[in-house]
Amino acid sequence: MGISDLPAVNATLNAISAIFLTTGYVLIRRGHTNLHKRCMLAALTSSALFLTSYVIYHLNTGSRPFPGQGVARTVYFTILISHVLLAVTIVPLALITASRGLKAQYERHVRIARWTLPLWLYVSVTGVVIYLMLYQLY
Repeated sequence: MGISDLPAVNATLNAISAIFLTTGYVLIRRGHTNLHKRCMLAALTSSALFLTSYVIYHLNTGSRPFPGQGVARTVYFTILISHVLLAVTIVPLALITASRGLKAQYERHVRIARWTLPLWLYVSVTGVVIYLMLYQLY
């Protein structure tokens, strides 16, 4: 595997995070606390692996300009800007949310998790969309 393979790896890690987040949410709604915890820690791990891979890729290649034009360009940059802003926000939110859950501060955990989950899901899913638009469609 080379540096050029990392964008696909990154998209895969984002998709895996989204799957773990969704599964973890379903599990906690069904009362499966231990399985929820495992899924959320797996989501955190896959997101950390994504961040590591993302930094390695961009340190070696820089950024790739989006070649699309017109409406596609507007859609891409709208998604990209919201994705980047929320991705920066997700790092501390996810760490605080996980910390509160692991410390059994469940009321405080739930309060912040209601914000963290949808934002984290958005970042994970839009990460895949950005990859598709930048590396596959255009």
